[in-house]
Amino acid sequence: MTHQRLTMLVFFLQPIAFGAWLPRIPDIQRALGLGSADLALALLGMPIGILLTLPFAGRFVAYAGARATILYGFPVFLALVWLPTMSWNLTALFFFLAIVGIALATLELGLNVMADAVEKETRSLIMSTCHGFWSLGIMLGNLIGAGLAGLHLAPHSAVMLVAAVVLLPSMAFARGLPNPRGGAHDPLHARSMPFRLPGGALLAVCAFTFGVTMTEGAVADWSAVFLRDVFDAGSMQAGLGYSVFAVMVAAGRFFGDRLKARYGPVRLARACGLANVLGLVLLYLSPDTGVAFLGFAAMGLGVSVGFPLAVTAAASLTDRPSASSVAILSFIALLGFLVGPPVIGFVAELGDMRLGLAMLLPVAIVSLLFTGALKPRA
Repeated sequence: MTHQRLTMLVFFLQPIAFGAWLPRIPDIQRALGLGSADLALALLGMPIGILLTLPFAGRFVAYAGARATILYGFPVFLALVWLPTMSWNLTALFFFLAIVGIALATLELGLNVMADAVEKETRSLIMSTCHGFWSLGIMLGNLIGAGLAGLHLAPHSAVMLVAAVVLLPSMAFARGLPNPRGGAHDPLHARSMPFRLPGGALLAVCAFTFGVTMTEGAVADWSAVFLRDVFDAGSMQAGLGYSVFAVMVAAGRFFGDRLKARYGPVRLARACGLANVLGLVLLYLSPDTGVAFLGFAAMGLGVSVGFPLAVTAAASLTDRPSASSVAILSFIALLGFLVGPPVIGFVAELGDMRLGLAMLLPVAIVSLLFTGALKPRA
């Protein structure tokens, strides 16, 4: 099997267990008796775990190598991902999510550095396709989680079962990954580079990415709650909201590499950014679940290629090792993914879920304004 296909398969497997957790968030909220603000506070645990990790993860991945990070990070992540389902109060949920965030940040950084290295090694565009497989994985996990919820399987048993099934194939495929050497992917190169603050080019790419991943995180954490609270949807129907979103994310990413080659990253990012804004407007105005699903679909297409384009743009910068640039980008991206949902929860507590998700609109517009940062560099 080629290195490209192995990388895509590992991207597919990584989020399945995490996806199985997402439709159980309303169940955990109900079991613990948490309001929207309480749940928002608990969800801060994961971004705090990532905040504590990513400043060190870039140099760790540069030293250890992307392959070793993936090979050893996978079992650690799968051993921890079910912990939030065992929470007995808000503090425990916060703490367990922080632990999962530490493992998630390191593993996903290794995946993105690996995809960039394989692109350079094979001289082929695979970054967007890899993230397409990631979207398929989280969609599959979400569907499995919703199905197991329909079978009334307890949240901890469901997520633990999915993690156990994913473990063996993930380790098998990770062992076949290459061990990139040379240039910005060489640990010796990483050791020789002095510490530098992020430059303007990298900060602009991060500003674009923040709005994209904030939308992804909001839909992941709040789509089921939105459909339940606004339209009184049952557990299975509420879980389908994220599935519709994830299908469109995957579709956009699978076509992303070809569209990037034809139209360039900037034009592609602008078209997708407009679709995201349209989807948010539809979601806010939706009179029923059908229009809400249409809004989730437009948002999924809108954010689909944002992060893959940003990873390639950040990795092309030469002022620091690729792992370090991607670590900084991942820090901002995951910050958007995980800080956005708690903010939405606090707003929803003061108003309602429609108003909470409407908070994404100004951030999406700012992201649209920074699409020029994705212009290809030599």
